[in-house]
Amino acid sequence: MDGVGKLLGFEHPDDMREFFRKKSKKLEPKLMGLGEAVDRFIQEGDYLALGGFGLVRIPMAFIHEMIRQKKGGLKCAAFTSNLDTDMLAAGKMFKETDVSYAIAFEALGFPKIIRKYFESGEIYTTEWSNGALGWRYKAAAMGLSFLPIRSMLGTDTQKYSAAKEITCPFTGMKYLAVPALYPDAAVIHVHAADIYGNSYIKGVLIADIDIAKASKKVVITAERIVPTEFFRNNPERTKIPFYLVDAVVKSPFGSYPANMPYEYFLDVEHLREMLEAFSDEEGLKRYLDENIFKCETFFDFINLHGGMKKIQYLIDKENEILGGYNG
Repeated sequence: MDGVGKLLGFEHPDDMREFFRKKSKKLEPKLMGLGEAVDRFIQEGDYLALGGFGLVRIPMAFIHEMIRQKKGGLKCAAFTSNLDTDMLAAGKMFKETDVSYAIAFEALGFPKIIRKYFESGEIYTTEWSNGALGWRYKAAAMGLSFLPIRSMLGTDTQKYSAAKEITCPFTGMKYLAVPALYPDAAVIHVHAADIYGNSYIKGVLIADIDIAKASKKVVITAERIVPTEFFRNNPERTKIPFYLVDAVVKSPFGSYPANMPYEYFLDVEHLREMLEAFSDEEGLKRYLDENIFKCETFFDFINLHGGMKKIQYLIDKENEILGGYNG
């Protein structure tokens, strides 16, 4: 049984091989402001991939700026996601998505009006498991057109995916071929980066390295900018190398109100306020107006919810959870 879902984000691997061959590998400064990065690297019709997962290490400052600039008409991957994809849906940034997990703030509940967008068909969805969508990035990172997998076989997820059943030429076994996913743009939030794009992530990587390898344009938002010696003196710190990156944005507390591992805990109080606001259209509009459109910067948004006093509380909370360990 082949999936009936629409195939999104697929490119011929030889075309992408040629694209990446021509892409500049120069070691040159790429540091720029948030507004410039959104304006230059996110275009209408782009397929967008976001790093991090769930309520952890997601590029919220970048997402706010996208909504503020009204960068709509996108397609996106709702991969191990909730707050990031939900915010993009709230801003009506996309109409089509590959979805494996979305529309839930974990134990806190789910945003009712966002779920309505998905359930009503206002947002078209092609379904995948988390593993399958991750393997789509892996296939692209390897320069392949697909990878064979055994999961999803015989499920409704297979039915509503764009995967195709194939037969193994060695064993005669049935597999699912999951097609490569080549995003037009990826945004990945990291713990530290230098001005050239070398990036450091502390903790779980999820699929971020494969996403960076698979994407045509890669924007890094970083908690801090560090000297290049940070990477040269300890090469193992380089999780994403500079030659994959197109832009670097200094974005302290850029994952707020989500969690940045080893940096600050998630703001549960604000997330509950968001869930309440996202119960209906009126609340959603009011939230966007107050927290994005009336804010000139991401720091203005943070200041609305306790400013540095709240941030320090979240830093202390993260350290408390870690038992004083910070890597």
